[in-house]
Amino acid sequence: MTLTIHIDDGAPPYEQVRAQISEQARSGALPVGYRLPTVRGLAGTLGLAANTVAKAYRALEADGVIETRGRNGTVIAAAGSAAQREAASAAQGYAERVRRLGLTEDEALAAVRDALRAVYGR
Repeated sequence: MTLTIHIDDGAPPYEQVRAQISEQARSGALPVGYRLPTVRGLAGTLGLAANTVAKAYRALEADGVIETRGRNGTVIAAAGSAAQREAASAAQGYAERVRRLGLTEDEALAAVRDALRAVYGR
């Protein structure tokens, strides 16, 4: 696992850790079951506070990217299932909300495309 923190980057360090681990898990660079370093271990390697790494790990666990197995450590979770369920639920909520607001399907899709471009930087 290779992580690089850019202090000059606008993103907070915990978000950089979260995003990089998430991307490596999604791409398969970190396979399912891969054991992540301890919070203190990774914090020491990256020169960050332990709370910063802990915050990233909590966000990754909430997203279903990693799971903590007590004494057996923190590992990359089975790909997709939890994240896909959460995305489907969010999409359903969005669809219901824009319909109540009176937007057309094309307007709703345009809003999603704009939001995705903004988040993914395209």
